[in-house]
Amino acid sequence: MFTGIVQGIATVSALRERPGLRSFTLQFPPGFAAGLDIGASVAVDGTCLTVTALHGDEHGASAADFDVMQQTLTLTTLGALRDGSRVNVERSAKSGAEVGGHVLSGHVDAVATLSQLRQPENNHVLRFEVPAPWMNYVFNKGFMAVNGASLTVADSHRAPDGGGWFEVWLIPETLRMTTFGDKAEGARVNLEIERQTQVIVDTVERILAQRYGTVAG
Repeated sequence: MFTGIVQGIATVSALRERPGLRSFTLQFPPGFAAGLDIGASVAVDGTCLTVTALHGDEHGASAADFDVMQQTLTLTTLGALRDGSRVNVERSAKSGAEVGGHVLSGHVDAVATLSQLRQPENNHVLRFEVPAPWMNYVFNKGFMAVNGASLTVADSHRAPDGGGWFEVWLIPETLRMTTFGDKAEGARVNLEIERQTQVIVDTVERILAQRYGTVAG
């Protein structure tokens, strides 16, 4: 489980192709890997990955390896990572930890595209185009996880087929702690829908379909 509060930016320092998967080495920011163990979960651009090896010195770990299977490479943006790519990282939440964002599983639902970037003073506005049917679960003032960051939807438009777009407004601190400041129009990002919202929408649609033979649009 994760909270959607990005704890730092890691850099891809090595990639290795293996049968059926790709292995990444991520170099972490100072202090991020303190106490990190093999087998631990780390959200990498919102995708839950397992630590397979640790690298460091007598002062502790500073980098880790992750194996990513082919399906994950296909369904997320991780397949596009290269040496030097920067990614958002968050360690799994501990029991009793403060949930500053919202509860995330690290299971990516869809990939969206940054279609518009605006920069009013002290703000950074990102508009993401979302494939159908995932906009059915997006509501103004609701939560959305974008590359592992818990963000509030400021505005949105839903098309009849369940596609559409939503916008988020980012403050300077969010830009400092994440890779969003690196993104240009056309960039692709991982989305994880807020699960409680998804359950409510699917339940209502199922009840309406059973009762009236229609599905809410």
